Amino acid sequence: MRSAGIDIGSRAIKFVLCEDGRVVGSTVEDTGSDPLTVCRRVLDGLAYNRITSTGYGRHLFKEHWPEADVISEIKAVAKGVTALVPGCRTIIDIGGQDSKAISLDASGKVQKFTMNDRCAAGTGQFLEMMATALAYTREEFVAAARRASRAQKLSSMCSVFAQSEVVSLIARGAAKEEMALGVHESIASRTAALAGGVPVEAPVAFTGGCARNECLVSLISAAMKHPLRVPESPQTVAALGCALHTAAEGR
Repeated sequence: MRSAGIDIGSRAIKFVLCEDGRVVGSTVEDTGSDPLTVCRRVLDGLAYNRITSTGYGRHLFKEHWPEADVISEIKAVAKGVTALVPGCRTIIDIGGQDSKAISLDASGKVQKFTMNDRCAAGTGQFLEMMATALAYTREEFVAAARRASRAQKLSSMCSVFAQSEVVSLIARGAAKEEMALGVHESIASRTAALAGGVPVEAPVAFTGGCARNECLVSLISAAMKHPLRVPESPQTVAALGCALHTAAEGR
């Protein structure tokens, strides 16, 4: 059986194709302004028996692919992580639009979760905004933060006010590298506080697009006082969870 999973996120659309439970293909594309066109391009020419969608665009996907199953991001991430990090008990997931802390029981089922979905602060969008304010690319922004010997603290975690604060700090001659580290540390602190809303047990997995940021991985690990397990492709974990859900439902 060929089972497919698609995660329509605010910044990227992730797709995973499995055959008899084994990954045989995956892709990540920018969501852009027309996610349906991207979905059609991703699926064009592919053969699969069933498909499941998740992410903020999952219901839109269902409207155009009525045969698709739909599951929550929480369930999709949990399903994907348990396949990649056996015995995982806690998940930190930071994407473009929200961040989540998820507690799993010994069998991999969701016990409790908390989300930051009402503000861009602490998400990939916040990192992008701050990188732009400092005139860095994503790669330059991470490298600058890792070079800094100290952090320039930000007084505001509101994405709008923080951006204005960064502009003011630049005008006063603050070091860009120190501000970059300050932004990363503020997200790590916010993530650790979010994780405080669930029982945190090891192993702890870190998923989502922000898990590709090595500086953020080390800072969140230090803030939570737990090593973080980052899957090889952290951005596609929810799509994998969808594909595995599809396979289980199709048995």
